[in-house]
Amino acid sequence: MAKIQRALLSVFDKTGLVPFAQTLAAAGVELISTGGTARALRQAGLPVQELSDFTGFPEMLDGRVKTLHPKVHGGLLFIRGDAGHEAAVAAHGIRPIDLVVVNLYPFEQTVARPGVALAEVIENIDIGGPAMLRSAAKNHAFVTVVTDPADYAEVQAAIQTNGETTLSLRRRLAANVYARTAAYDAAIASHLPRFFAAAEGNTAATEPPAALSVQAPLVQALRYGENPHQRAALYGRFNEFFRQLHGKELSYNNILDLTAAANLIGEFAGEAPTLAILKHMNPCGVGQGANLREAWDKAFATDRQAPFGGIIAVNQPLDGGCAAAIAEIFSEVIVAPAFTAEALAVLQKKKNLRLLQVLRSPADAAGWDVRSVGADSFLWQERDAKATTAAEMKVVTRRTPGEDEMKAMRFGWRIVKHVKSNAIVYVGADHTLGIGAGQMSRVDASRIAVWKAQEAGLSLKGSVVCSDAFFPFADGLIAAAEAGATAAIQPGGSVRDAEVVAAADARGVAMVFTGTRHFRH
Repeated sequence: MAKIQRALLSVFDKTGLVPFAQTLAAAGVELISTGGTARALRQAGLPVQELSDFTGFPEMLDGRVKTLHPKVHGGLLFIRGDAGHEAAVAAHGIRPIDLVVVNLYPFEQTVARPGVALAEVIENIDIGGPAMLRSAAKNHAFVTVVTDPADYAEVQAAIQTNGETTLSLRRRLAANVYARTAAYDAAIASHLPRFFAAAEGNTAATEPPAALSVQAPLVQALRYGENPHQRAALYGRFNEFFRQLHGKELSYNNILDLTAAANLIGEFAGEAPTLAILKHMNPCGVGQGANLREAWDKAFATDRQAPFGGIIAVNQPLDGGCAAAIAEIFSEVIVAPAFTAEALAVLQKKKNLRLLQVLRSPADAAGWDVRSVGADSFLWQERDAKATTAAEMKVVTRRTPGEDEMKAMRFGWRIVKHVKSNAIVYVGADHTLGIGAGQMSRVDASRIAVWKAQEAGLSLKGSVVCSDAFFPFADGLIAAAEAGATAAIQPGGSVRDAEVVAAADARGVAMVFTGTRHFRH
């Protein structure tokens, strides 16, 4: 490949742009650019030719048409040395473009913003950018294409050394381009239907996509998967939501656990100090208090054994007092919106403890889940983001829950939603008392929750029992009442609801139906 003589730069993300362009200019490369990119280069003192001057055709339609021109795509696509191509470009005054630096309108970030309007979503669908990237990548035998600022340094080094790039580098960069444009198109195909539905006044569930497109960049290879004999890797936009501040690399299981913890603690965003302890994606204990130390004491009291090697999540910046209490046991990961200097001073003494800052709530991500089921097949569903309103909490027993019981119901209902089914959770107004998770029968889940409370020395007298799905028989409700529960919250919907309600009435238990089930398999 001949030395790079002409480069076209058009980027939304201007990270590292100026130093990269300075390297090109120093190597005698002619710079062509558009709009804000051209202004940034010109302000840095670099000579830049506007693309409209290069093509002889003005930018138009509010920037929708500027790079879609034969002098751009001809300059990218013609095969150097091919007599027919050389004659065609010469006849039409098309000059070669040897390097393209393009990144795309931020569609994914735009659709992630709460309340964004359809018109803005549409305008952030890039047309010219993907077209240039694909043209340049197709002709990678002669053209270098860069779409990720992380690749600037390697291209700079090659140009500074030889004035050109190697075929091996161009091939790798071309492969990166097609991965990026595939992911970009997949994001559009995935998100656009829900904005169309909202624009048409349909706030209900959108139809499943006609074809499931899942494209995600590699974040990092993992040491292994759930077990040491399984290979594993992390893909997607994980680093937009979490930042690791301390500790050894995250494992596959760590990532599962910490995202489950972040989702649970997100239920209590903006509320009183709340702390959750999880193990194997199930909460061991959740507490609220006047401060995080008090919340820790309540959560830890639920189960003093399971939290060892667990995940801890808080809804407020973690302070030194709470950090000191947590440091007394072995934990794998702590997740928080921030850590005070005092907390970091305490926790960073533990070299293996991972500290994760939540940059954005996982609830801000796409509103659906995808799960592999083997046989090269996948399950798709809307994420369980349903919040139960006060109006939806229907009292079905003769006795109405008291104020403290209602408070406990609202607290526990948000926790049982994050417990593996079958799930039973006993709570007070601001703390868990016993948790039964993942059992084959609901009565067994209740028995385990009662046993866990007894093991922890906690009384269930006056507690509220929360069930993620209906009680199929009265036996589960009867067991809860015998354990000391005075109120229950459950979805309802069993053919034996009347029997369950009668059993509650016979024991003076107040019961609320929510009408919403929260299975978590």
